[in-house]
Amino acid sequence: MTASRTQARRSSRTNALGPDRVATWDLALDPAIVGHARSLTGSQLAAWQLDELAFTTELIVSELVTNAIRYARAPIQLRLIRAASLICEVSDASSTSPHMRQAADTDEAGRGLFMIAQMADRWGTRYSHTGKTIWAECATPSSATVE
Repeated sequence: MTASRTQARRSSRTNALGPDRVATWDLALDPAIVGHARSLTGSQLAAWQLDELAFTTELIVSELVTNAIRYARAPIQLRLIRAASLICEVSDASSTSPHMRQAADTDEAGRGLFMIAQMADRWGTRYSHTGKTIWAECATPSSATVE
């Protein structure tokens, strides 16, 4: 699939949702922004009445944003999508493929994607002509299902 078709598919999916179902933030390429990204995520989940997903989602966002800052290039964008599930996306301008590492017990890093894979229902990478998006999808509580 070409990048333009991929971009069109992605746009059509989020355009079908109301603006109250998608939250997007541009982030600085600065490690200090990770805490702010968690805070933005927590506030948005509270607005969507998805507080019980806050811990897991903030951890996923923290890992994705940290990886983008460490291994990618600006611009970095965080997007939360509330549809039938909650989707967290972090986009950057690098086409470098993320990979899960096998971290040793003594390693201080290398567990981020493994943790995301354990916490999310699904995760993956989508490439475009401007870089990549790493996404993680989590089920929402049945009481918060989007109509």
